[in-house]
This record gives sequence, C-alpha cells and structure tokens, in this order.
Amino acid sequence: MTPQELVMCALDAQKHAYAPYSGFRVGAALLTKSGRVYLGCNIENKSFSPTVCAERVALFKAVSEGETDFEAIAVVGCGRDGAYQPFCTPCGVCRQAFAEFCAPDFKIFFGDDALACEAHTLSELLPYAFSMGEPTG
Repeated sequence: MTPQELVMCALDAQKHAYAPYSGFRVGAALLTKSGRVYLGCNIENKSFSPTVCAERVALFKAVSEGETDFEAIAVVGCGRDGAYQPFCTPCGVCRQAFAEFCAPDFKIFFGDDALACEAHTLSELLPYAFSMGEPTG
C-alpha cells in the first residue's frame, strides 16, 4: 500500500470523528505487516481525560484482534473550518503507545486533503521512548 493510499484510508476514518468540544477531527489508518489496515478516529468526552486519539483507537483495535506487527500509520487532522493541518503529528501518549509495539523505523505519514505526504520514523518523533529495553533513538 502506498503512503497516499494509507492517507486516503485515514481521511475516510476521519469522517467518523466525534469532536464536539475541540472541533478538531483526526483520522488514522494503521497498516500491519500482514497488510491489514485498522482505522481510528478521535473520540472526545466532555470531561476530556477519557478522550482518546485516533492513533490509539487504531492501535488498540489492531492489538485487540491479535495484530502486533506494524508497518506504518497515516494521520490527518482538520479544524472546524475544514482546513487540514498539514503536519498533524501524534501526541506524546500515542507516540509512547507506538513504542510499545513498533520498531524505531516504524513509519508515520502526515497527510492532508491534497494527499501531500510527509514521512517520519518513530525514533525521529520519540528519540528517548520509555521502555524496558533500549531507547528508540
């Protein structure tokens, strides 16, 4: 699957985002090494702390179905006005969740509605992950 196709999947997932408080809708598409794609969207809650990011929704769906070997993820985000944020990166909590299951070279693609794509690795975004072994950097 190309990065652009993965971004298209993330755009599809974003349609289901529940973001009545922030208005910032995020979609994620997580590609496993077996070729399966798991979608996630952000789901907000009035008390904020139970809110969950799109990236972790996709990751937890995959893990709950037995997948733990991941290739890449695409993330897209836009505000109430529908304008896409071209560099919508996973938050620190999501980055750390990826570090639990993904190799340092796990690819993270940031896309927008024009299908422009920028790629980074997990180790670039989280150089000193908390882990029982070596840091990801």
